[in-house]
Amino acid sequence: MASFCEEFSLCSLAAAAALPQAPLGLEPDADRVLLTERGRTVTLYQVSDQKPLGCWSVKQGQTITCPAVCNSETGEFVIVHDDKVLQIWKEDDTNLDKVFKATLSADVYRIHSLPHTEPLVLFKCGAVKSLDALLAAPQQEIENIVSDEVIRWSNAFMGVEQPILTFITEQNGNYFVYIHQCNKCVLQKFKLEPGSESSTPLSFAGYLNNKIVTLFCLYSNGCVFKVLVPLSQSDSEEEQVLSKSLLVRLVISGSILKGTSIVILDKDHIAVAGYLDVPDSNVKDYFSIWNITFQTLQASKELPQGTTGQCWCYGDKLFVTHGKEIRVILYKCETSSLAAAVGKIKDMQTSGMKPISVNWNALQEDDVIGVQPEQPPPAKRQLRSRKSTQLETLTAEQLLLIIKDSSENIVEDKVMAFLSSTQTPEFQASVGYIVSALVNRCKADSSFFPHECLVQLVQTQGLSYSLCPDLMAVALEKTDVHLLQLCLQQFPDIPEAVICACLRTFLSIGDDRLEATNVNLDSLACCVRNVHNNKLEKQSKVMQNGFSSEPLEEDGCEAQLTEKSCETEKKEMCPVGPRKAALLNTILCSAYSETFLLPHLKDLSAEQVILFLQYLQYLYMKCSVEATTDFSGIFSVTINQIMDWIYLLLDAHFTVVVMLPETRRLLSTLHTFVRAQARFYSDLNKIEGSLKELQRIHRPKDVGLYSIEVIKLI
Repeated sequence: MASFCEEFSLCSLAAAAALPQAPLGLEPDADRVLLTERGRTVTLYQVSDQKPLGCWSVKQGQTITCPAVCNSETGEFVIVHDDKVLQIWKEDDTNLDKVFKATLSADVYRIHSLPHTEPLVLFKCGAVKSLDALLAAPQQEIENIVSDEVIRWSNAFMGVEQPILTFITEQNGNYFVYIHQCNKCVLQKFKLEPGSESSTPLSFAGYLNNKIVTLFCLYSNGCVFKVLVPLSQSDSEEEQVLSKSLLVRLVISGSILKGTSIVILDKDHIAVAGYLDVPDSNVKDYFSIWNITFQTLQASKELPQGTTGQCWCYGDKLFVTHGKEIRVILYKCETSSLAAAVGKIKDMQTSGMKPISVNWNALQEDDVIGVQPEQPPPAKRQLRSRKSTQLETLTAEQLLLIIKDSSENIVEDKVMAFLSSTQTPEFQASVGYIVSALVNRCKADSSFFPHECLVQLVQTQGLSYSLCPDLMAVALEKTDVHLLQLCLQQFPDIPEAVICACLRTFLSIGDDRLEATNVNLDSLACCVRNVHNNKLEKQSKVMQNGFSSEPLEEDGCEAQLTEKSCETEKKEMCPVGPRKAALLNTILCSAYSETFLLPHLKDLSAEQVILFLQYLQYLYMKCSVEATTDFSGIFSVTINQIMDWIYLLLDAHFTVVVMLPETRRLLSTLHTFVRAQARFYSDLNKIEGSLKELQRIHRPKDVGLYSIEVIKLI
């Protein structure tokens, strides 16, 4: 038998609008858990005390794309943001801007941490590398294993001699199982037996025992299947199909429980989070424990506040999302009598684990061309579809020699030919060395500057600022705004000092000079255009984002000045041209830390500050007053970014701006913006507080799916 014991709330979840936002992951660390929220934040919680021990955030503009894990060997935490940037920090670190970071050459899907061994990094292309191997050569070439398949689930297990990583991919409705044996560098591929057309796999779980990986597959029709995957290799070259057997059909009170996630408690019990579509059309969320030996429901718990469908199991604790918080539920499972009689009570974990040693043949800087990847075994080679390399293709070693001595025209032709040729396994690593050679030649010879080559190399998306720090310095020296814009869009790790240097260059260059420059205008959307072409009579009383075009009543004479200022600026054109606006928008979308950015903003001249503030004011007007403005560009600017930069500029140059007579009208308008924003959010806070108080006093009744309730706030 199995049952739920006591439960308590661990923490609150970040909310997107009125709905809780599903966390990216929850990883264990002894009596602690590491919660990674979707966005920028990682928090370490002490489970027994229900209190946070530390909280870390990445820069604005960066997004965490992989759940943080703890390295059991070093006690450090590891995270990946923006798919490729890996960061490592310790618990006593307070600022992620100052910790170790490395930019990888391929997108990361997940990092798996195992006891007594280095974490394993699974890339979206299906390659598996140890963390040590990646840190030795972050820009090493990552081979493509899964081709057009998409990874849906992965997990790592500790075998007797080596770690085993398993992942499942999907392609056109077909599911494939991969088994990667790390020490032996063996990769096996199986095809999962297809199910009925009306049901698809929703969640997976698994464990390793006696050289067999046992997978549990939860399907959309409420059935849980078991799949056995052997670690021993087959001599047959045909694709092996894994058969599945039905374990249990999830039925509660005659209705099917449509699960969304599944976890394994022991060999006889599983926990399932899902929803029950009952006959009265009320969808109810449930969390339940099932005995898969006897196909029976052992315990169930309704989740009245809803759930994101996520659950985790660590030790004797279950973690499940409920409403706007994560609940910790203690449980106990008694051994089934039949399982005890047939002797199936064994520990799933294997003792006596040994440390591993991995030789990944990482590419070295001095031998980037001569090192070739180790030839995979036949079974692994059959899984890849790789084009044969052309013997006549120019090698990177030859290209580096050409860059040193040849003319600019010859270098451009050879580099373009190299980029258009068939990509070799070490292509991505070679790009970094080619850029470094070109930049070194530019620094040594002021007349040498192959603009098109550098643009094409940056667009390969395999570079970062840390890999070629002198590239942007050369572009700033040459005032190559097109190359600077591409670097700002592609590089995730640009220092704040370089961002401010780019800003000074963009503000100082004339609009007439930019007319003949190639600039990416995707970030403009519809926000920069002649105001005369878009009459504003219809929007004169529109309220957007807390700002109204009408002045506040209690402003007095200041309100009259503001009203005149707003009416005057509605008749003016954008203070900068479209190309300069696109460049400034790139700056606004860059990732930065306020602490490090503020000192460098003080290097701007008074004229540059006024021009930038006028442009930010114009953007705010277009975003706030015009209800029809579309900011749907690839590098779109948000109103929060606009307000953040206004605050930063005023903090850095407040004394200078106040002393200039021509800025009085601008400051008055900006003051109105800030007061409107403050009033808007203050009203939202009041409404939120009132609703919370009403919810506390009058607990909402179950009034069915369709109902209207009027709440009067006095």
